[in-house]
Amino acid sequence: MARRTPRRAPQDCGGLVVASGIMPLVPYNPPFFLFNRHLETIFPALMRSVELPPYTRERIETPDGDFLDLDWLSRSQQIGRTGDAGMRPLLILSHGLEGDSQRPYIKGMAKAFLLQGFDVLAWNFRGCGLDMNRLLRFYHSGATEDLDLVVQHAIQQGYTQIDLVGFSLGGNLTLKYLGERTLPPAIHRAAVFSVPLDLHDACLEISRRENWIYARRFLKSLKSKITRKAAKMQGLDTSRLEHIRTILEFDEYYTAPLHGFASALDYYKRNSSIHFLDGIHVPTLIVNAVNDPFLGKNSFPMERLAKHASVTFECITRGGHVGFAQINKNGLYWSEERALQFILT
Repeated sequence: MARRTPRRAPQDCGGLVVASGIMPLVPYNPPFFLFNRHLETIFPALMRSVELPPYTRERIETPDGDFLDLDWLSRSQQIGRTGDAGMRPLLILSHGLEGDSQRPYIKGMAKAFLLQGFDVLAWNFRGCGLDMNRLLRFYHSGATEDLDLVVQHAIQQGYTQIDLVGFSLGGNLTLKYLGERTLPPAIHRAAVFSVPLDLHDACLEISRRENWIYARRFLKSLKSKITRKAAKMQGLDTSRLEHIRTILEFDEYYTAPLHGFASALDYYKRNSSIHFLDGIHVPTLIVNAVNDPFLGKNSFPMERLAKHASVTFECITRGGHVGFAQINKNGLYWSEERALQFILT
């Protein structure tokens, strides 16, 4: 029997590592009843409720004949169409794998920034809104052309300061966008949480036996999406679906070929944000928790980022995956508190 690779121990993180930046970390103290990484991950996803005004939905067309659904929030409810959008900063939120603008972590961050005078745009990746997208392709971890389209659309509405926040897959997408492109001057700062910086490494981590509940949930949702898409259009072979047991297999037979990659490994290599960090030149915060059940060791590049001029990498012991729950903070989660501190400074 092959020897099992042990999980990272909390001391591997060395406590807190800040690669650059001048701000102190807001301490994170998990609630006493969230005593392991699974509770820290699952409780916020299932039990958190965030009250927000209703989104204003806008659909924009993509250059390849598809569409993106954008959900806007503004305290003025004018959504950047009154000519004074440039007077208010805009926060653009990017969700995680099989997420959408309704997820509690998106709504919690949206509320936190809305109360600070920001307009908020929570966009839904292709196929993640209420309606299936039009093309065989859907979304993937490195589809920065869609994020760029959203940013350019916001600039056309008059916004002159745009901040980005991404979670998990949306965090990887955000970092790749920041590192591979010449950015418009409107991009101010970015903060990302629970980011699989190395997609292959993270795929292996989530496929561990102890993480089966997450892998099974994602696979069920992804397979359902392929089945629904195949019922609407030709070109999708669903015969492999019942034999797929891992996310890597799904990416090998569907994600990679649908988006022009030679294989799952080619897809991971070309889209992992760890390869784009050196190209980031705007102030950027990355926060990953050691006990995150989705992240492998390559998502903790403390030494590599130790002298980065623009990227602050914070490795914390607790938090789970897109967790960071708090109590007695009027509903404010630690990730929201930390993002506010970083972006408002």
